[in-house]
Amino acid sequence: NLSTVSEFVLVGLSDAPQVRFLLFVLFLIIYLATMAGNIAILVAISTDTHLHNPMYFFLGNLSLLDILCPTVTVPKMLEALLLENKVISFTGCTLQLFFLIDAVGTEIFLLAVMAYDRYVAICHPLQYMNIVSMKLCAHLAIGTWVVGFFNSLLHTSLIFTLFFCDSNEVDQYYCDIPPMLTLSCSPTYSRELVLLTVAGVLGSSAFVVTLMSYICILLAILGMNSSDSRHKAFSTCGSHLTVVCLFYGTTICTYVRPSSTYSPNQDRIISMLYGILTPLLNPIIYSLRNKEIKCALGRVI
Repeated sequence: NLSTVSEFVLVGLSDAPQVRFLLFVLFLIIYLATMAGNIAILVAISTDTHLHNPMYFFLGNLSLLDILCPTVTVPKMLEALLLENKVISFTGCTLQLFFLIDAVGTEIFLLAVMAYDRYVAICHPLQYMNIVSMKLCAHLAIGTWVVGFFNSLLHTSLIFTLFFCDSNEVDQYYCDIPPMLTLSCSPTYSRELVLLTVAGVLGSSAFVVTLMSYICILLAILGMNSSDSRHKAFSTCGSHLTVVCLFYGTTICTYVRPSSTYSPNQDRIISMLYGILTPLLNPIIYSLRNKEIKCALGRVI
């Protein structure tokens, strides 16, 4: 006599009216700033022929992901904060989880590709154009999106073929893997094992590529003769590495662990770091500090 749920209720960030309104204004400003920054970068890269090279091609893909990732979760969160409408359909919850994992997974792989691109540019500058051709860039970018898609398809199918029969209250402001696993009344051990294995192998592989690339970059920087060149390179790579560590650290803490360690309050903060804060910081750190991007935006405006 078990009956499955047809909709879920998302637990919001706060039930206090005054706090809800302040949070709504804060996250609305952050979301609009994120959209404006990433759209501006996409316009600049697409319209300025000076930026039609591998580095900016990857930055354009990163901006697309930084638009997709918060768009999957933030509008529904804003609706819940303003209108107190916390209900999401079963299909809506499925799509939200799919697109979120797709964006997060693709960005993990893209950051690894971007780190490799910077490694070749700094450590092998004379061979850069021969090694990193636009054809290779297109293949790498398509590869990251395809792997991210199938990774998300696997995760989503494993989660939403579970049985949900008791509570329909998701202890998070969006549909995510850990709260959905704790909500299910089906046995989840075998599925968790598959999810942890896949996430661990793919995530750690991308992280190792990124880490090794940056280690080689830092060693190359230390070997530079000019102090000004070292300072400039350290400043850029340090900023990039900060965002990479923030993104990898928060996503690993969220997805590469058993559901028994799930902590709703802690996970809300962690998810905001990679789902809301990182897409806001990426345009500033990766692009808006770049003189070529600034000049391109000036020409567009």
